Amino acid sequence: MTKDDFNEGLLGFLDASPTPFHATQNMAGMFENAGFVKLSEVEKWSLKKGERYYVTRNDSSIIAFTYPGSKEYVIVGAHTDSPNLKLKPNPVIKEHGVVKFGVEPYGGVLLNTWFDRDLSLAGRVSYLDAKNIIKDALIDAQKPIAIIPSLAIHLDREVNEKKSVNAQTDITPILSTSEEFSFELFLKEQLKSSGVDDAVELYANELSFYDTQKASFVGLNSEFIASARIDNLLSCYVGMLSICSIGEDKPMLFIASDHEEVGSESTSGAGGSFLESTLKRMFGDFEEYTQMIRSSMLISADNAHAIHPNFPSKHDSNHAPLINKGSVVKVNANQRYASNSKTISRFMNVASSINEPIQNFVTRSDMGCGSTIGPITASRLGIETLDVGLPTFAMHSIRELCGSDDAYSLYKIILGFND
Repeated sequence: MTKDDFNEGLLGFLDASPTPFHATQNMAGMFENAGFVKLSEVEKWSLKKGERYYVTRNDSSIIAFTYPGSKEYVIVGAHTDSPNLKLKPNPVIKEHGVVKFGVEPYGGVLLNTWFDRDLSLAGRVSYLDAKNIIKDALIDAQKPIAIIPSLAIHLDREVNEKKSVNAQTDITPILSTSEEFSFELFLKEQLKSSGVDDAVELYANELSFYDTQKASFVGLNSEFIASARIDNLLSCYVGMLSICSIGEDKPMLFIASDHEEVGSESTSGAGGSFLESTLKRMFGDFEEYTQMIRSSMLISADNAHAIHPNFPSKHDSNHAPLINKGSVVKVNANQRYASNSKTISRFMNVASSINEPIQNFVTRSDMGCGSTIGPITASRLGIETLDVGLPTFAMHSIRELCGSDDAYSLYKIILGFND
């Protein structure tokens, strides 16, 4: 696969995955096309050596794995969720001549980037069908249906000097001027567009707004990729393609978990049992399971803060990653990242053997450090772990920026672990 093919597929994946539900659905489709066999957590598993499998949880987390009989697995972990504005259960607000939707920020949203963007709505809806069965369906309006207009500078003369955003009052998207708007009818229309014609009663929903602007190349020589949800669908795409590119005889597992942006403490998050229970079903004997855990390695793949050319003081100058200069090994003395000298050395060895560049990131000692699924999974399983990221600008913005070389480089390194 060439870098151009890789990146074109990446842009398509980003555009087609406005929510974790859609990302998981798209990855499941990719695994189906690659010959992976679908498993269900509520059914008995009868795994066969030489096969490839995948399983989902909550429609928003997914695991794919090969099953060659080896215990020395390379596990790649990422997350499907991104900061966004989530619809509240009773969202409709009709006032001042418009219809608005009440929203709640999900994760560490960079709120000021959500103003004046063409927004659409997507996610999961639960409903009662004509046979009295509760079902779920994914919807995606796929067109701009809302906007959050900025307040004119004439009414806020100090906005360029000091700007704060009230999450309750300032970021309610505007949809319409029609007083006849019905949220129930709107949802039923969206369900019909998704092929659901027998929704008798609507129940709960998990819907998120997203920016309709497509992912694109940016720069004089297309050096950058700009898109929503680069954190962390970029790593999801790398992990997905990596496991689809190796043979059935190579021991590899890929997991993309939900809810990382809010702490991972959920049934489908890295703090839940999804990965552990899957591995225990793969290796039913406790001795074999323990041997596999201690013989394997987790590559926790998330984004990394590239040094911002307009704000260089925000970085430690000796640990300031550059865009398009390679994957970033993330280190933190207080275990906010799980990398250690052993896992770093193994990653460096593989990267060096195929002439792929790597960089290092350590946050400034006088600034707080974020974390990833790495320490969470390492603590739960006891598996040796490396935290690695791809350099990014504008993390948690509605439109993030990464390099057009780096993800392809990490993809090649991961494949190098299986050579």
